[in-house]
Amino acid sequence: MVLPLFAYFIRDWRMLLLALTVPGVLCGALWWFIPESPRWLISQGRIREAEVIIRRAAKTNGIVAPSTIFDLNELQDLNSKKPQLHHIYDLIRTRNIRILTIMSIILWLTISVGYFGLSLDTPNLHGDIYVNSFLSAAVEVPAYVLAWLLLQHLPRRYSISAALFLGGSVLLFLQLVPSELFYMSTTLVMVGKFGITSAYSMVYVYTAELYPTVVRNMGVGVSSTASRLGSILSPYFVYLGAYDRYLPYILMGSLTILTAILTLFFPESFGVPLPDTIDQMLRIKGIKQWQSQNQTRMLKDGEESPTVLKSTAF
Repeated sequence: MVLPLFAYFIRDWRMLLLALTVPGVLCGALWWFIPESPRWLISQGRIREAEVIIRRAAKTNGIVAPSTIFDLNELQDLNSKKPQLHHIYDLIRTRNIRILTIMSIILWLTISVGYFGLSLDTPNLHGDIYVNSFLSAAVEVPAYVLAWLLLQHLPRRYSISAALFLGGSVLLFLQLVPSELFYMSTTLVMVGKFGITSAYSMVYVYTAELYPTVVRNMGVGVSSTASRLGSILSPYFVYLGAYDRYLPYILMGSLTILTAILTLFFPESFGVPLPDTIDQMLRIKGIKQWQSQNQTRMLKDGEESPTVLKSTAF
């Protein structure tokens, strides 16, 4: 919402870029205020640091922390072990994480194409470009509120899938609207942006919950990189409007609905303890072709631990 307002009053693009960039420098100060994740510190064997952060959080929230948070014997055992290093290769080392990574890349890329494609297509809508840009940004506010409510009370994959179905279906319906009803067309575009934005905000939480702690940052980082690739591709979808006005909406709507279907094959993470290690990784049982073949082999070869926190069957 700030961008169209700034652009309305600051017409020089250099000054506009400067006005939008300078406030972001202040985010660097957050380095000294945001603590490290206690879960990650524990997974790395840095128990003392995790205990300090937990006690500080308890004090801030008015909670009396127990005198002993971690067992001393367990603490000595963990301290005697060297922290295990993990690399980006771990995202494709085992088959279940590899399939999850591929699916996450597709999910993030297609959602990003729809999100940025609709944002860049705003000047092509009927009416004032600044008003349309403001509305396109304003519709994200209720989308974030809806995403927050869905994350609090409903399963992740169904929530994301429903939001994507909403966004994709209205984009496909757009071609059926008569050209003279331009206000209805604009409304449908905003509804599509609403649905895709809701899914976009939920996928950050969902992806982080699927990956184990030791590779969680790398998993989200690789997925976010796929999202940046989607933002690079999105202008070319908008340019297809030169051949047919509704072609960008047809393509983005179709990809969004296909992604909504793909989301149903993800494991559910709502109400499930987060995995800490790769051995505790959620198994994707929706893809039965490899799951049934590997169940016996994993027990023989020790490729993965048979420990399963929760799996989703279809």
